[in-house]
Amino acid sequence: MNKSACLQRIRERSRSSAVEPPPDAEARLRPLENIRAVVFDVYGTLFSSGVGDISLAAEADRNQALRDTLADSSIRTTDTRSRLDQAFTGIVRKQQAARRQEGIEFPEVEIRDVWKEFLQTLPGAPNAGRLPDLEDLAVDYETRVNPTRPMPGLEAVLTELRGRGIKMGIVSNAQFFTPLLFEAFLEMDLAALGLDPECCVWSYRLLEAKPSLRLYREAADRLATGYGIEPGESLYVGNDLRNDIWPASELGYQTALFAGDRLSLRRRTDDPDCAGVRADLEITNLGQVLECLL
Repeated sequence: MNKSACLQRIRERSRSSAVEPPPDAEARLRPLENIRAVVFDVYGTLFSSGVGDISLAAEADRNQALRDTLADSSIRTTDTRSRLDQAFTGIVRKQQAARRQEGIEFPEVEIRDVWKEFLQTLPGAPNAGRLPDLEDLAVDYETRVNPTRPMPGLEAVLTELRGRGIKMGIVSNAQFFTPLLFEAFLEMDLAALGLDPECCVWSYRLLEAKPSLRLYREAADRLATGYGIEPGESLYVGNDLRNDIWPASELGYQTALFAGDRLSLRRRTDDPDCAGVRADLEITNLGQVLECLL
């Protein structure tokens, strides 16, 4: 991967529209005692994105974006008529189905494996010995279909939490390129920002996605082992009632629903599994987390 080029691409294709809370958003705050760690979701919480989530979570016509990505890498195909994005999505679903057969309820894919299989089955594409850099391709495509930008106040909030000695981690549906967002926009890696890499749980590494409890349990175990921090001493911040608030609550985390971005907020009012699920806090900007930690 040409890291500098990938970082520049993320910046250049940054989401341009302003981040706005939905009209009915109203902060619901209260003091939380004995919070020693804050664990964040990424897409739709720390970073706004064009689809309100990582791109694999959305269905859309991305055929031209995919063809442009291939063309810019000089990858030619003899198939000039088919919806290549549907073929790409079909590989994602096939790999997810294989994981379900292994007993995984919420399977995740490794996007580099998806790109490898896609190119190998693309009519007229390079053979396996001449495959281009899969990571460059993945970043190029993701930034076309899902431009991102930091949520307002992100760096200031991370700086303040770090200064207070609060341990920070991440539980996120993600791919290898997700950590690059921090370097692209904040010019620091996770550790420099105070986000402990050992307490960051990424779905692509476990090949299991939210709302699986496994991701939240993994983060809880790492905080307990590394710092003696229990789930009840941790605040989880996310924008999705089903994927974020429900599983975190099940394992005993304190929770905050981020309602600061109308594009990403997922209240799941029609989901019966979320009936009765309520976050401890509802925040309309990240800075409100600081107000609630005593």
